[in-house]
Amino acid sequence: MKHYPPEFKADAVALYRSRPGATIRSVAADLGVNPETLRNWVRAAGASRPRGRRAEIPTEPATPLEAENAALRKKVRELEEEREILRKAAKYFAGETRW
Repeated sequence: MKHYPPEFKADAVALYRSRPGATIRSVAADLGVNPETLRNWVRAAGASRPRGRRAEIPTEPATPLEAENAALRKKVRELEEEREILRKAAKYFAGETRW
């Protein structure tokens, strides 16, 4: 049985929550963990995805260029978070293979 550090577990749950279209199976495959393991971490964290839309007032950007910039900034944040999680996973697994 593999033991994962708490930071890795928290990052894996955060990655799952940050990717609305992704399944537990796909995120688990990206991280190299068993889908049931990730599912248990998500349940333990109480990190179910919010259902429906949040009750917030939408703020429309003034121009299409601003809308595109906002979308690109959001995508950059998501990609940076995913990269950091994958970097930590690679570092963890590299340390696990050393004797």
